[in-house]
Parts: sequence; structure tokens; C-alpha cells
Amino acid sequence: MARQAIVVALPRDEQVAVIRELTEAGFEALAVTAPEELEAILNARREVGVAILDGESDFDRSLEYYSLLHDSDRDVPALMVVSPRALDRLAGAAPKANINDEFFTRPYSTDSLRWRIEAMLIRSVTIDDGSGPVLQSGGDFESDSWSKRATIVSIFNPKGGVGKTTTALNLAAALQVRMGLKVMLIDADTVTGHIATSLGLESVTTVVDAWTEDLEEGRSERSLIDIATQHQNGLTVCVLTSSPLNTEILVPERVGDAIRAARRGFDFIIVDMHPSYSPLNQEIFERSDRILVPVTPDVPALRAAVQMRDVAQELGVRDKLALVVNRANSGVSVADMERTVGMSALALIRSGGLLFVRAANEGRSVVEQYPKEKVTEDFEILAQKLVGEEFQAADKSAATKPAFRIFNRTKEAARA
Repeated sequence: MARQAIVVALPRDEQVAVIRELTEAGFEALAVTAPEELEAILNARREVGVAILDGESDFDRSLEYYSLLHDSDRDVPALMVVSPRALDRLAGAAPKANINDEFFTRPYSTDSLRWRIEAMLIRSVTIDDGSGPVLQSGGDFESDSWSKRATIVSIFNPKGGVGKTTTALNLAAALQVRMGLKVMLIDADTVTGHIATSLGLESVTTVVDAWTEDLEEGRSERSLIDIATQHQNGLTVCVLTSSPLNTEILVPERVGDAIRAARRGFDFIIVDMHPSYSPLNQEIFERSDRILVPVTPDVPALRAAVQMRDVAQELGVRDKLALVVNRANSGVSVADMERTVGMSALALIRSGGLLFVRAANEGRSVVEQYPKEKVTEDFEILAQKLVGEEFQAADKSAATKPAFRIFNRTKEAARA
């Protein structure tokens, strides 16, 4: 795949910082200060993957840039950077001829903008075969590669109250909102699930509701994508049931097949699970690529994690496990927790206190409601590590298939 350049047309201070971040990540970042400079780059037939434009300080100039990007036979995606206050005004007024154009709000971290660029570049080289976006690869890319299907990450601990739902919801938001990836969040807690409530979603159609109706009317079951509800932050939210009763229709293999079928339409599927070893949960374990085990620094939670480690060994999914240490700033040694449980910690999440309650009252994640808080940074780091793992997996696949490579990213750049 030819290497694509990123045009950066932002105010000077932002431009320098963004170009530094993109360059360190392995991209060719080009500073542009005038429309004629962009025109020269495009006329020189240089491969441009995305142009980052300013939507506030000089909007008229940005419109000139935008016109050049979509002149003639060109169709270069634009990422328009604006403040939240300006977004509502510009979303309706700004041109958006290209379905791949996006908005990105200030304030932002340069790494979060970089991940949005990553996602836009992936989408710019996809086609839709009728079952969701598929990366064009010249026919040499196998169906099980990362870019063709979502990574399924389940969140589980056999003990309640350790932060499973908090982790699932905010990890999904970090991937969707901060990194620009396409995420489905599944509430698979068939007893006490409250993802929809926490996100302020009302009158949600559940999988039980939809499949029961489909069965009664004699038609094929709807897919999870067809059943799911869209949150205002872009997350696709799917709830298995709103009641622990009458869930017989949730046959484990049927649910597992439905989750796997949804992979073609997303980058990540995050599954929040009930604290039990039910047949349904075992099916989800089997289908998952990663099983994150949230644990708090207390004896019951640690014992539950040890139990999970042993059960996972019996189920043959031990290598999928990783700890997520909640309330990691409590003073308890993380190294001691890792030794006790026998698992490495993929991420440390600091205590968010009432921030989670306040965000839920607004129907939002902490990641959205409090973007500058340390706990939000922790969830972003977790999201970046998961994405980094998948880039490394893609690089390993590419090593055996020289004809394909994701943006020529090296393993070192993917880990950054």
C-alpha cells in the first residue's frame, strides 16, 4: 500500500505539535499555510490521505482548502478541528460532500487526534461488500485479520462491584470518542445490566424483545446491528435483555454467532458481562479476543480473579486474560496484586469518585463529561494499548504476507 501523507493546516502552535506527533508515529506530515501550497502538493500527485483543517480562526481559508480537496476528481477526506461551541453551528453550515469528512473538537491531545487520523485512513481504504466495511487488500488479506473484523473485548470478574460496567462503558467511549474508532457496546449482563440507563437511553429494544417478535412473526432474526440503539456520542449500544426472566431465546451459540456476525461492521466490540460462569458467558469467553478482568485492591476481588484465572485455564482461554486494576491509587502495590493473581495488569485506573455518578446522571461517560481528568487519561491509555496490540497483530500477519501492510507502520510505531 502506498504511503499516504497528512496535510496539516492549523494555527501555528497546534500545527507544530500535531506534526511532531504524526511524524513520531511514522506518518509524513506536511505543513500548509496557504491554499496555493495545498494545490501544489495535490498537483504534484503526492498521495494525501487526510487533510486537517481549522474550522474557527480562518474558516474562509479552510473553505478554500476544502474546495481544493474535492476539486475535479479529487476526494480527500478532511478533519475539521473546532470548539464544542462552534461544532453545532458548523455541523449544519460546513460543507460535507465526502462521507468520510469528520469534525474534531478542541481542546484535544495530539495523540487522540493521531488516533482519529489512524481510523480515518483505515476507513478511506475500505469497501462495503454488503456485510460491513472491508479493507481493500488486493485479495491477499485473510478474513481473520484485524482490519476486516472487530476485536471482541469482554469485561468479566465473578465478583460484582469491581467496576466491570464502568470499565466497559468508558473503554468503549475512549475508543469511539477519543480515537475515532467504530465501537459496539453490548450489555450482556442478563440480570443487573444497566449500560442503557447509565447512557441515558430510554425505550431500548433488547435482543430478547426483537428475537421474540421475529419468532412470533415467523421471520429471520434481526442482527445485533439492526436491533442496537445509537448513542449521541456515536456508540452503537446493544442490550441483550431488560429482565432476567424469559431469556430462553438467548441460546448461547445463537448469541455467539450474532456477536461474530457483527464484527464486520466495527473496529471493536466491548461486552459487559454478568458475574457468573453461565453457558452464555462461556460462549462469549470463547468468542472473545481479549478478556479484561477488573479487580479492586481488596481480598474478595483478588480471590475472585484467582478463581477466574483457574477457570479460564480449564476453559482454554487463559491466554486471553489481562488485569485492569481499579482504584489503583489506593496505596496497594500493583506488583503484589499481579503476583497474587498470577496475571499482568494491562492498565491501571485511578478512582473517579463521584465523577462516574455525575456523568451517568447526564447520560454520558466520564471520558466525554470530564475529558481533562486523570481517570479519563487512564481509560485512553487502556484503549491505546488495545489498539496497539491489534496493530502489532496486523504487523505479524503482514510479515508473512509481504503484499500488505497497514500504512507501513512499524511495530515500534504501533506501540507508541
